[in-house]
Amino acid sequence: MELVNPQKEPNEQGGLRLVPEMSDLLTMPRIEKQFVNFMFFRVNPEWRKLDTETKAIYKSEFQSVFDRYRDDFLLFSYSLVGFDSKADLMFWRIGNSLDLIQEMTAKMYRTNLGSFFETSDNYLSVTKKRMFVSGGGEDKYHVLAGEKKYLFVYPCAKNRDWYDKSGDERDALIEENFMVGKKFQNIKIHMTHAFGFSEQEYLITFETDEPRDFLALAEELRETPASKFTLRGMPVYTCRQKSLMECLDALG
Repeated sequence: MELVNPQKEPNEQGGLRLVPEMSDLLTMPRIEKQFVNFMFFRVNPEWRKLDTETKAIYKSEFQSVFDRYRDDFLLFSYSLVGFDSKADLMFWRIGNSLDLIQEMTAKMYRTNLGSFFETSDNYLSVTKKRMFVSGGGEDKYHVLAGEKKYLFVYPCAKNRDWYDKSGDERDALIEENFMVGKKFQNIKIHMTHAFGFSEQEYLITFETDEPRDFLALAEELRETPASKFTLRGMPVYTCRQKSLMECLDALG
């Protein structure tokens, strides 16, 4: 997932990317695209009618399936209980295989707890210049994910007028938004590319430990010139990162 940072690389001019010199090809690291998935679930109310012992067994079974894929993905679990009427739970998965995303999802659904889950939304995207890492320091090509308590997920689509702009004009509008975001040092902004997977074009996420600051940032971004090209009515999800078992316990 790349940071929302429109600042051009030294060998970029406007919408065009110059062919690098052979020496650049030898030194530039290869960045593999990663698949990024945000999957939202709503639990059937019948779940809450089960006895405590049965729910404990079902949650343990589900966690066992979930944990089998920790070597295949960066996995983060979030609770939306009390925040959103559309979903109770969200998994953020980052990996290199679409097949494994599908395989893991199918196995989760086949568990006893999974039979109480309904998918309320499911977003798929890919990274570009930057990729996620689970530890170590950030640099030009790697960004740490899942560091903050709160995650705001914003599927973003542009209207037709956006594409009437030149590449340079679009870059300038995005850069203005980026500069607004830079004022909020405790908010980490990511952008992945969804065009081709769905009607969305970008999935923008905001990580922070202080949700009030996100609200202030959202108000400022709404007033930028680029905002008038954004389709209205797209959902914004408020998610609280917790361990998987904490998320399951919150389901009732």
